[in-house]
Amino acid sequence: MIPTRLKHNRKGFTLVELLVALIVTSIVLAAVATLAFAMGTADDSSNDTAVKQAQLRYATLRISELIRHSKLVCTATANHIELWLADVNEPAYIDVVPTGDGYLELQLREGSGEAMILIRQCSNIEFVPDVAAPQTRFVSILFDVEENGVMHNYQISATLRCKAG
Repeated sequence: MIPTRLKHNRKGFTLVELLVALIVTSIVLAAVATLAFAMGTADDSSNDTAVKQAQLRYATLRISELIRHSKLVCTATANHIELWLADVNEPAYIDVVPTGDGYLELQLREGSGEAMILIRQCSNIEFVPDVAAPQTRFVSILFDVEENGVMHNYQISATLRCKAG
């Protein structure tokens, strides 16, 4: 005969089962946390790239239109271009300005107005006219921009539509 106290069916988990469940749960949570961190990092990286690409598109359009609608390239040196604007009969300047963190900025100043930063944190900026000013008709601006730890080369090229006589 079986004693009555052994007949009771004990319901519940053993200590080993609880420990196994706890280990499995912690592994799943660690995987979810790692995935969330990776997704956040990828999102930050793609946002940074998107901002830089938008900035480069705007600078390309602005500089190209400015050069196209100029009457004359007055001066073109290694870090400065002076254009004579056809619409407003005043000069515009595209300058390379060093920043304190070792990078360069490409700035635009029209007339006596405030300078506007077109491209931030770039390096190796070079202005390449086809011939010496004031006979210049074609201008290229070469520069490097770092995106996600990789340097990318960019070029903005434009030709004057008409030239002052």
